[in-house]
Amino acid sequence: MAQIIFDHVTKKYKDEIALSDVSFQIEKGEFVFVIGKSGAGKSTLLNLILKQEEVTSGQIVVEGRRLDTMERKKIPAHRRRLGIMSNDVGLLKDRSVYDNIKLAILATGNADDKMREKIIKVLGLVGLAGKFNAFPDELSGGEQARVLLSRALSVRPQILIADEPTANLDPDAAWDLMQLFEELNYRGMTILIASHARGLVTIMKRRCITLVAGRLAADDKHSIYNQKAMDIFAERRILQEEVKNSEKRLFLP
Repeated sequence: MAQIIFDHVTKKYKDEIALSDVSFQIEKGEFVFVIGKSGAGKSTLLNLILKQEEVTSGQIVVEGRRLDTMERKKIPAHRRRLGIMSNDVGLLKDRSVYDNIKLAILATGNADDKMREKIIKVLGLVGLAGKFNAFPDELSGGEQARVLLSRALSVRPQILIADEPTANLDPDAAWDLMQLFEELNYRGMTILIASHARGLVTIMKRRCITLVAGRLAADDKHSIYNQKAMDIFAERRILQEEVKNSEKRLFLP
């Protein structure tokens, strides 16, 4: 069974359509990019998986659990099963690297008597075991990104979700981070990354789900950055189709 299923998912904000009739499946152990220009719906798609947003229509299933009908009390447990790497939830500047990860473990209810060992281990996975006492401002941008990755890994997730993880990184740091994602995927972890880093996506040649104006424009295996992701003509065509469909619905008996 697929690990993530989107079945005709639509998400609306009042009169704005963020995602429209999106369907795809991601198998366990896949490495998938969600690409598209700003406003295409990438972050909305990730937020739906994280249950930070509710679908307007359609079904989402993650590891056999339907999210669109999930009870509110079960949402925290669902999120604890996911590794979440986002620059929107950055590092606390007044806490050490160790304490930043410790807080994440405490917040997800995964603390035990081996917590220190776990933190050193996840830092070791990204090559920062010797930086556990450092503060964020003492680290480079690339090192801070790797700490964010360590924090996401501290919950031992089966699925890692990253939203623009290479934003604001220099090319070398961005490539180093991608190599870490590659290693984690090699070990069996499902990786889902929203990105507009065209060069990196093209080099990686992984599956690309392309969104244009909230619609699934392409789903390619071992793909380069699909030009549809930046194609203004594709966006206009999709928007025109939406207008025509809306007009048809108005005149239905």
